Amino acid sequence: MAISSTRPHTLPELRRVLVVGAGGREHALSWALQRHDAIERVWITPGNAGSDQQALTIAETDSAALIAHCQTQSVDLVVVGPEAPLAVGVADDLRQAGIAVFGPGAQGAQLEASKAWAKQLMQEAGVPTAGHWSVTSESAALDVLAEVGRPLVVKADGLAAGKGVTVADSMEQAEAAIREAFAGRFGSAGSHLLLEERLQGPEVSVFALCDGERMVLLPPAQDHKRLLEGDQGPNTGGMGAYAPAPLLDAEGLDQVRRRVLEPTLQALKARGIDYRGVIYAGLMLTDAGPQVIEFNCRFGDPECQTLMPLLGPELARVLQACALGQLDLAPTLSIDPRCSACVVAAASGYPDAPRKGDAIQLGFSNTANRQLFHAGTKRRDDGALITAGGRVLAVVAQGDSFDQAFAVAYSGLEEVQFDGITYRRDIGHQVRSSG
Repeated sequence: MAISSTRPHTLPELRRVLVVGAGGREHALSWALQRHDAIERVWITPGNAGSDQQALTIAETDSAALIAHCQTQSVDLVVVGPEAPLAVGVADDLRQAGIAVFGPGAQGAQLEASKAWAKQLMQEAGVPTAGHWSVTSESAALDVLAEVGRPLVVKADGLAAGKGVTVADSMEQAEAAIREAFAGRFGSAGSHLLLEERLQGPEVSVFALCDGERMVLLPPAQDHKRLLEGDQGPNTGGMGAYAPAPLLDAEGLDQVRRRVLEPTLQALKARGIDYRGVIYAGLMLTDAGPQVIEFNCRFGDPECQTLMPLLGPELARVLQACALGQLDLAPTLSIDPRCSACVVAAASGYPDAPRKGDAIQLGFSNTANRQLFHAGTKRRDDGALITAGGRVLAVVAQGDSFDQAFAVAYSGLEEVQFDGITYRRDIGHQVRSSG
């Protein structure tokens, strides 16, 4: 007589979802999750003005309040957007309370929360990445720089909101970045630095949705980190993106799966880490093949906004299956074959000192091929929409070509107005015939 397995053959019902976070990534995730017919309610906390009908006032790291909401409202799935709550163990707390969570626990979140930890994991897994030095004092860092005798990439080891990296073009620039970090520019995140060899080649981002054992890869995307056109100016959280990035064809994406993502997931598992969430691989496509620049433990921003409209309504079930460790039970995720373009509208003074409180005028309405995702927005007491962060809004559009998609996105930006609005007019120059 066969012994029956206690493992379910179908996923449980999925009606109520909570998205944790306040940015454009979370607004895009909530929008995408609502496309699944069975979902009745999606909350976001703390959200922004784009999600004010769904928003709660629970802080991202308030595990007790998040658990209480999930229990009283019978939430079936929590999707944690930002890295900070993941790094402090919010996903662990929710799982211990019996709540399904898409997002790694604190141990797995070290992929992003500690660059030195991630480098060690890559070495164990045989994942190709740049040569590096881990240093904990200014004098040690300057000694490495002098010994190497060429500019290095200077990275804060901890979380620095995507702004803790200086790709130095000169020895003087590298030295200045080291001194600034140890002088406290990034707080405790910069008390430990990673110095890296500079890699050469185009950058591309690949996202794997993982259930601890298995993974589903999303189309590759390319982000634009520099503030100014021509990829000039300071690094930002991202001024725009596009997908699918033609830099990686199906064969190239499979190579990334085999050489980078699967070994990384196995190395996490070997450390006893059941990684249920996104592994974001920021890659440099060098002459020697793809090499990892960095890992993140969450969806990229604005790549997430770019990708969500390309993903089918099955996404909600796929994230649930990852959260439950049952990706084999998930439906196949359908992918729109079209091109998706995203342009970010930032505030005056971004990224160092973004101005807040400017009134926003929107003549914008979403269509089947165009979306507006809020990031740094809020409403005044009188209901007026105002700027409340560095990256304010993202206009996303889809088309049969990148030229078409970007034309629609940029026409949408003409319907967004606020004092000091800042955006790049050359996002996607790599794939646009007009450059």
